[in-house]
Amino acid sequence: MRIGVFTQPSTVTAAVGDVRRVADAGFASVWMPQIFGIDAITALTVAAHEVPDIELGTAVVPTFPRHPMMLAAQALTLQQTSGGRFTLGIGLSHQLVIEGMLGLSWDKPVRHLREYLSILLPLVRGEAADFEGETLTAKLALDVPEAAPVPVLVAALGSQMLGVAGRRAEGTVTWMTGPATIADHVAPTIGAAAADAGRPAPRIVCALPVCVTDDEGAARERAAEQFQMYGFLPSYRAMLDREGVAGPADVAIVGDAAAVKAGIERVREAGATEFVAVPYANRDATLEVLAELT
Repeated sequence: MRIGVFTQPSTVTAAVGDVRRVADAGFASVWMPQIFGIDAITALTVAAHEVPDIELGTAVVPTFPRHPMMLAAQALTLQQTSGGRFTLGIGLSHQLVIEGMLGLSWDKPVRHLREYLSILLPLVRGEAADFEGETLTAKLALDVPEAAPVPVLVAALGSQMLGVAGRRAEGTVTWMTGPATIADHVAPTIGAAAADAGRPAPRIVCALPVCVTDDEGAARERAAEQFQMYGFLPSYRAMLDREGVAGPADVAIVGDAAAVKAGIERVREAGATEFVAVPYANRDATLEVLAELT
């Protein structure tokens, strides 16, 4: 199973440094979110120009704020710069953000995703888009020479979203989703959707908090504090409930080197094809142990 590292820098310079360190340590990939800071695709484009070889990904870029044509242009520009090393992870975000913070409509989010992919996917594969939906329209092509097709992963947790991801995209990227839920829900649902559509087996990229430590109790307390918001957002709360745990700290992979390696192995056995570590404490020691698994 390929192992990557999650980074959330505050400047482009820091992003380049993070990507270089992760690459030098031998990891397969580095992933950035689009939240309330610098633009992830812009930062990764600069990093791609400066750091060779390592694969790059977003986990994830929210769809609602950007027309799929614009996101496709950004993704293809990064793909051109990286020489084909980029994977675009997209997601709906949350109603609290889209409606409450941005003032956009959250009406029928699965419809939104289907329409969005109907424009995004042909464009990032170098084809023309010719689609007119209820909320989105695009009848155009993009000219980004020497850009390989961009693989698209959809942050999907519910059954409907996993179905769309399996039928249309290259796979999914999950967060706050433990191994039991991947094994019993995520992997079989998206796998069946892909098979029914005659598509290859999907990528399942699992991201979880990780900490190598001799004080597991303190590390879990820190995880509970740092990630507490994910215990209240409905989509993540549903996955934590499926896992049968009280909160985010319970799905974090925490403990000494042997315990962390065993935790990642459980994720692999559950059906994940790639693991993205989110080091939240003891970063250097954690990355040193994870590098042994690469």
